Amino acid sequence: MVDAGTGTPEPVRLHEECARTLGIEVIDGEWPVGEARTLEDVQTRFGVSRTVAREVARQLEVMGLVLTRRRHGMLPQPVERWSVLDPKLIDWRLRSTRRADQLRSLTQLRLVVEPEAAEGAARHASVHTRARLLPLAAEMRRTGEAGDLQEFLQHDIEFHRLILRSSGNELFAALSDLVAVVLSGRTDQGLMPAQPQPEALDGHEAVAQAVFRGDPAAARAAMQLILDEVRSAVSPP
Repeated sequence: MVDAGTGTPEPVRLHEECARTLGIEVIDGEWPVGEARTLEDVQTRFGVSRTVAREVARQLEVMGLVLTRRRHGMLPQPVERWSVLDPKLIDWRLRSTRRADQLRSLTQLRLVVEPEAAEGAARHASVHTRARLLPLAAEMRRTGEAGDLQEFLQHDIEFHRLILRSSGNELFAALSDLVAVVLSGRTDQGLMPAQPQPEALDGHEAVAQAVFRGDPAAARAAMQLILDEVRSAVSPP
């Protein structure tokens, strides 16, 4: 059966909802490390079939949030065992009470990766990518100044994806979906200002221009300024 509103098969939607609820409980510490829960517990709590309960357990185990043991059930694991770069887990952490910590750690990762990626894009990006970044930055300014955060978000995601995927480093490229989740999470959770900071809009235009003209040092410096602004926004006062 398919859900009329989402077009998603109901068992898939069910197991995703159940897994997210339980996953966030692990993240928040409401379901503490070492406290076992069985498939029967999942079935009873959510009113789902055995098949759905098994899929919930499988997803949580793949993400490192639980360890499943025969005759014991699901046992939550410490954060050291989580698949912390899994975009879905990042999304759940941004929905949890620990979202501020997640934003800070992700911003620290971005501070290390994205200035280097911008420098690499200035060296390696294709003509098509160089030409695409300039109008993207212009659209970010237009939608940002208009307060259209959803459209701004889509341009912002595409901008950073292009930089990471054009960096000449396949590991940076692999992080592009992660950064998309972070950007979406800030908007969805109401952590973005009603209008992006002028410095951020200026910074994206500066990155685009530096990549377009093949200036690695300027691209790195401009991206560093963007991330410094993000760090200030997510750091405690």
